[in-house]
Amino acid sequence: MTSFFETTVGLPYGWAWTVATLVGILVIALPLMLAVAMIIYVDRKVWAAMALRRGPNVVGPLGLLQSFADGLKVFLQETIVPSSANRGLFLLAPIITFTVALIVWAVIPFDVGVVVADINVGLLYILAASSLGVYGVIISGWASNSKYPFYSALRAAAQMVSYEVAIGFVLISVVLWAGSFNLTTIVLEQRAHIFGFINGFGFNPLLFPMAVVFLISSLAETARAPFDLTEAESELVAGYQTEYSSMAFALFWLGEYANVILMCALNALLFWGGWLPPLEIGFLYWVPGIIWFLGKTFFFFFVFSWVKATVPRYRYDQLMRLGWKIFLPLSLTFVFLISGWLMFQRVGVPA
Repeated sequence: MTSFFETTVGLPYGWAWTVATLVGILVIALPLMLAVAMIIYVDRKVWAAMALRRGPNVVGPLGLLQSFADGLKVFLQETIVPSSANRGLFLLAPIITFTVALIVWAVIPFDVGVVVADINVGLLYILAASSLGVYGVIISGWASNSKYPFYSALRAAAQMVSYEVAIGFVLISVVLWAGSFNLTTIVLEQRAHIFGFINGFGFNPLLFPMAVVFLISSLAETARAPFDLTEAESELVAGYQTEYSSMAFALFWLGEYANVILMCALNALLFWGGWLPPLEIGFLYWVPGIIWFLGKTFFFFFVFSWVKATVPRYRYDQLMRLGWKIFLPLSLTFVFLISGWLMFQRVGVPA
């Protein structure tokens, strides 16, 4: 794209690179915001179907414009800042949450070469950037100057940190097998991974348990049911977002769903072949890779909605025990097993 603006449009290289980068960001950010709006609609429709209800069906055909009507409503509302709140930090918190949710998408490849920044440490960048989201949560709870949002912020921070540990070991397993932190390389390493014609690390007996741990940890990391303890208890009202209204609340909402879609995309990229078809069969490659990627991402989002509609909520002690006493030892054990197996394959059996 840089060469297009440099040769065709006639811009100097520096300006061509800047314009091409901005165009690439907009090409991903704008559809992502549209996807967030529509995915909220899909979420509500799935819950409604599983509860034998209709869900949104009034605003627009089949209720498709409901999310946009909700967005217009919060946009026109007044932003109320509590008199005793720290105004600067109170307004900064949702901006941090929303911004962090967007910047991670810079390294997500939708197909070979279809990525804003195809950096060698893409997976490390995702882990580092997504970890910053906890600051928005803590700042919002503290700046509200209310004890219930503060309780919720502490719960959310402890929950996010706890499950990031297990996610870190899962990512180590994937990196060991793929031999790279680059997401494009990780996807390409999954091609013909099993029996020479099945694409995906998830079909590997050593990596399948890690795929399950990552999926469940994704639910906990994004505070989705059954791990939505940040706003579950009656004394927490709406969690760390209790004192927020108007667009400040909407930024939290958009950031949360952008993170949910991100985790669904990572499940598809790390374990289930990303833009690759399930089987290494020629005619399956006639379908564009981005279609396979979006289809897998949507499937995992359906799983997220399915779990929310059907699985009862955990108690907080159960949530923490699952993270520290089950997922952490399990993921650490599989790091040893996977690294041992890879060393065994490299060295071979002595004669």
